[in-house]
Amino acid sequence: QPVESGGRLVQAGDSLRLSCTAFGRTVSSYHMAWFRRAPGREREFVAHISRASGDIYYAESVKGRFTISRDNTVNTVYLQMDSLKPEDTAVYYCAAADPGPIGPTLATRPLAYDYWGHGTQVTVSA
Repeated sequence: QPVESGGRLVQAGDSLRLSCTAFGRTVSSYHMAWFRRAPGREREFVAHISRASGDIYYAESVKGRFTISRDNTVNTVYLQMDSLKPEDTAVYYCAAADPGPIGPTLATRPLAYDYWGHGTQVTVSA
């Protein structure tokens, strides 16, 4: 399964980069995504990057502030988070989907993904 890292306590306005490393496989073979779950809320979609990096989608709440990318040479997917807000506080999960067509609607749904990490906590103080 994927392994996330990089979560920590930061202040509003700060930047943070999360990493998701491979799980005995090559990330280049999978569509990858980040989801998050805030206290008392459902898991929500954050960002998706397709296997060939040709399709990238973001939740409206993070568009313009977060950037998803992948570096296949080090088998890692990143989530660069800038201008962080207290409402970004959540456990962030990395997810991977087996190759196959995933459009922009399905890409936002947890059921599209086959493998999940345990999450990394991001806390943004006001």
